[in-house]
Amino acid sequence: MSVKSTYPVQLIQPDGRRVLNREYSKMVSDIGPTQLRQLYEDLVVVRRIDSEATALQRQGELSLWVPLLGQEAAQVGSAHALERDDFVFQSYRETGVAYCRGVPPSDILPMWRGATLSNWDPYEFNITNPGIVVGSQGLHATGYAYGAHLDGADIAVIAYFGDGATSQGDMAEAMVFASTWSVPLVFFCQNNQWAISVPVTTQSSTPLAQRATGYGIPSIQVDGNDVLAVLAVTRMAVQHVREGNGPFYIEALTYRMGPHTTSDDPTRYRTQAELEVWKARDPILRVRRLLENEGLFDTEFESRIQAKADSIAADLRAATIALETPAPLTMFDHVYSTPHAFLEEEKAEYARYLADGEEVAS
Repeated sequence: MSVKSTYPVQLIQPDGRRVLNREYSKMVSDIGPTQLRQLYEDLVVVRRIDSEATALQRQGELSLWVPLLGQEAAQVGSAHALERDDFVFQSYRETGVAYCRGVPPSDILPMWRGATLSNWDPYEFNITNPGIVVGSQGLHATGYAYGAHLDGADIAVIAYFGDGATSQGDMAEAMVFASTWSVPLVFFCQNNQWAISVPVTTQSSTPLAQRATGYGIPSIQVDGNDVLAVLAVTRMAVQHVREGNGPFYIEALTYRMGPHTTSDDPTRYRTQAELEVWKARDPILRVRRLLENEGLFDTEFESRIQAKADSIAADLRAATIALETPAPLTMFDHVYSTPHAFLEEEKAEYARYLADGEEVAS
């Protein structure tokens, strides 16, 4: 088992020119003008959702937001490689994956506003809600994939995580068991170069994809800002695991152009010069240049996409602001599937605390 290539797979250069890659170009040979325009639309809409959510947080309408600016291609490209029955275990930044899985944009923000404990039914869209504990989704995905393997289900499972999660023990344990049990799981690392304020070079002296080799898992690096390359590589990985060959590891090299979360200030630990280098590799601008080069981009198309993105953002804003603040005691609902004595005791104690507070206020 080894890294499948010594350089990141790329199919579109930053200037929009195609790259001839005989092995991976054929994996996206079905992506014609219509499909390419759809990928561009999804990239634009996902970025618009992200920018609206960031604005809502800055205006006090969300408690917190985790931006994905710059990582759209890694998410949209990989999500388009999945079948409906495949199951996604996400971290907390995969807004683009959720959108491509069919999650309504209005269902993406309630948890971040504090209006609910979760946003949607995972089994309706086959994607989990945001996983806040870094790296924990690797274990969850491994267990689910093992269950699917035992059931003989013809599906692939994919776990998304960042470069920071690769330093967590949970991810190491997940790869041990995934490899040992030969489960149908794609490990998808979005290496956005920064684990909050810690650069990836501090976390690892070798490419993160090489870590998988020690667990007997084949791996590959891909240009994470190239939506076609990500689509091709993920299709290959999904086919690999679905055919019973065990897990596969993808390292998508991308960049978080915004803050880690809206409570972070990235100017304190990275330079403007570094940001400018990655802005030149913008994933959306790259596809736009490709469409322009191939005569597939015009003002009518641009206006239609922008209008759709703005409409979705407006609906997202309205739905978020309209969310009702839940009653305090509802935080104890849906914690356990059956009655739990200790939880009921806590609920009663909290109710007494709230009642005492109301008496003091009156």
